[in-house]
Amino acid sequence: MSLNRLCVELIPRSAEALTQDLETVKTVFPVADTLNVPDLMRFPLRSWEAAALLHPSFPRVIPHIRAIDIAPHAPLPGAEQEGLEEILVVHGDPPADLSMRTYPNSTESIIRRYRKEAPHLKVYAAFDPYRRAPWKELEDIARKKEAGACGFFTQPVFDYKLFDLCREWLQGEDVFWGLSPVIGPRSRSYWETTNHIVFPKDFSTTLESNIAFAQTVLRELNRDKGSAYLMPVRVKLEHYLPALLEAVS
Repeated sequence: MSLNRLCVELIPRSAEALTQDLETVKTVFPVADTLNVPDLMRFPLRSWEAAALLHPSFPRVIPHIRAIDIAPHAPLPGAEQEGLEEILVVHGDPPADLSMRTYPNSTESIIRRYRKEAPHLKVYAAFDPYRRAPWKELEDIARKKEAGACGFFTQPVFDYKLFDLCREWLQGEDVFWGLSPVIGPRSRSYWETTNHIVFPKDFSTTLESNIAFAQTVLRELNRDKGSAYLMPVRVKLEHYLPALLEAVS
């Protein structure tokens, strides 16, 4: 494999489901060298807790940390966690449960706290080309780098032209490029309404087309020794990952 790193995102629905997904990845996609775990409020298992469960079997795990959840002067999640070497700091969406306390932290302020209080951790930040005008997002990238971010995880990309343009914008940065299948009209509508994705006019929501697009991007990253993370949302791992093996070998 010529990719620098290849990561699979696992959803922390429960300890049991996480363990099962881990075994599936190891069986059907043994080329993966990293796992990342989002921090989702609808599940009781937090991302850093999930990382602790995964570490004995998979040493490279990157939990997502929601900046708006961290109280001033509270301990930083994962800062003292044995075996943890990397985290991804995201701003975080407001919780649906209004009884959950959040704080007016910026992503940059939490990155700075990690660099000061847990300098042994590599801190990644997010890049989203769909969120706003590109110049604003790139200004944000500069601020996150200044705060101490060592690299970036992108919003999943669905358009080769945009992927190529973003590679130019982020040239020289340590980037995990996101790939996620969008299967069926409901899934497409979710991405459009929740994440403001603008799909190409010829975009197809079949599994086969999504696999073909992921293969194309992975081959490009393979040639460039780039990094990728795969986010098989609402698709069984065993239906998506094995078809990508050829593109990364």
